[in-house]
Amino acid sequence: MVRRILIADRGEIALRIIRACHELNIETIAVYSEADKNSLHVKYADKAVCVGPSPSNLSYLSIQNVLSAALLHGADAIHPGYGYLSERSMFAEMCEAHNLLFIGPTPEQIELMGDKAAAKIIMAAAGVSVIPGSDGPVLDETTLVQTAEEIGYPVIVKAVAGGGGKGIRLAPNREELLSAYRTAKTEAAAAFNNDSIYLEKYIESPRHIEVQLLGDNYGNVVHLGERECSLQRRHQKLIEECPSPVVNDELRAKMGRAAVRGAQAVQYRSAGTMEFLLDSSGNFYFMEMNTRIQVEHPITEMVYGIDLIKEQIRIASGDALGYTQEGIIPYGHAIECRINAEAVREGSKPSPGKIWRLHVPGGHGVRWDSHVYAGYVIPPYYDSMFGKLVVWGTDREEAIERMSRALRELVVEGIETSIPFHREILNHEQYRKGNFTTSFVEDWLVRSKLSSEV
Repeated sequence: MVRRILIADRGEIALRIIRACHELNIETIAVYSEADKNSLHVKYADKAVCVGPSPSNLSYLSIQNVLSAALLHGADAIHPGYGYLSERSMFAEMCEAHNLLFIGPTPEQIELMGDKAAAKIIMAAAGVSVIPGSDGPVLDETTLVQTAEEIGYPVIVKAVAGGGGKGIRLAPNREELLSAYRTAKTEAAAAFNNDSIYLEKYIESPRHIEVQLLGDNYGNVVHLGERECSLQRRHQKLIEECPSPVVNDELRAKMGRAAVRGAQAVQYRSAGTMEFLLDSSGNFYFMEMNTRIQVEHPITEMVYGIDLIKEQIRIASGDALGYTQEGIIPYGHAIECRINAEAVREGSKPSPGKIWRLHVPGGHGVRWDSHVYAGYVIPPYYDSMFGKLVVWGTDREEAIERMSRALRELVVEGIETSIPFHREILNHEQYRKGNFTTSFVEDWLVRSKLSSEV
């Protein structure tokens, strides 16, 4: 087992990793920007190092600064969290070059799955259903038009190196295709320093289902069921649950086997997530593979009883998985609400600022993952999520009622938050019936705006 780990991320995930390390008797080094000096992840780590000014590109994204902090303070491993450098193959390579254990997959695996177009080819060869689309990046506008017409409208224009909802545009017809292509290329170049674009058939009103995977260095790969991630806005998830209300045992086994085959095709190690689109007929299609821990990993932990962060550390240290697929047994239902410093309404924007009052819920089956406290100032430089409220129940109905109760208890004053949105959605008839798709939130926002104008 490693002795000292540097966590190359910030906020709640950094604190989550610190807690897992301390339970394993591993020392921790936090990194922080000048804006994050008062974050709980800085206070709870054994040591904390400032790696630069507030902007991410000068601190958390500075490979040189992060590696220097690790080497100067005696780390023997780096955990990349789920943001910033977590899916940068060059960062993983540089960790290895400096004899620092990278707690994640190999650089080659990150590179393979990071290229969305190449990943589709690999998955198709492994027998995993993929969305119809272009064979690799589309290199010019003439090919773009021809490919779109072969696939059939509507199509999705996507960044090859995409993630976080960036570099994605819907083209419902030929007239809007070129505009979508140019906009996506510009956004992709700015976000990923790679403007390569590929095309996919747009699956109308799908559900977004992802399968949690764990693989070790000895060829063992297992899945820990699925998570329902369809409640999104601007391609950003807002509420997730495990298991999905529409995935039965037969479909779960089928999706799980497909995800495992895909991971085995690249000899995957560490925690990873295979993301699928599920249509109304029960057909599912590979969308992408995330080669990192996910924001929503706690709901899988609560249902399956496995600490995914500890598993990442053990796998990276050379341990084999201590169980087979048959030994992984789910129990109950879990829901996660991402608590953002932003109201979820038409035209809303992030609301950084000082939290004047904070009261977090408790009780059986309630978990609060966050790096904030009363008096904490949420900086304007980063993602607006500042907490995750997670609950577990013996079934979906109990989980919904427990989350509704926990949301009533959760008090955050001083900034606008997504809490009112979560309270309303948890009481929505369609949500309670499990009858929703990826368009649900956007449609709800439109209806809410129209009703407020009447």
